[in-house]
Amino acid sequence: MRSYASIKGHPIHPMLVPFPIVCFIGAFVTDIAYACTANLQWQYFSIWLLTAGLVMGGLAALCGLIDYFGDRRIRAKRTANWHMILNLLAWTLSLINAFVHSRDGWTAVVPQGLILSGIVVLLLAVSG
Repeated sequence: MRSYASIKGHPIHPMLVPFPIVCFIGAFVTDIAYACTANLQWQYFSIWLLTAGLVMGGLAALCGLIDYFGDRRIRAKRTANWHMILNLLAWTLSLINAFVHSRDGWTAVVPQGLILSGIVVLLLAVSG
């Protein structure tokens, strides 16, 4: 299979994917820290991690979609379809989570933000 989104033959999608994964897992960890301590700094860390994860995830998704639609052999693989669906769902839930985190105080994280972050981490574990 050939990657259409590449730099000198090196596919871009696999280079970008670790960034949103780390950011979304980090957001879950900082949500847990906020739920345990009620220190607002953890909430600020969470929203910044979600924002960075959304930006990098958007770039990774763009490169992944270029590869997906560029080669019909990739589209024929069932695992590629599930990988795409689950990661797009994780990105969408993270976008919703960013709006939840934009609220003020305790309700910005507990319980909805924490639950959404946990679901995203589970989706990432399955999609990988």
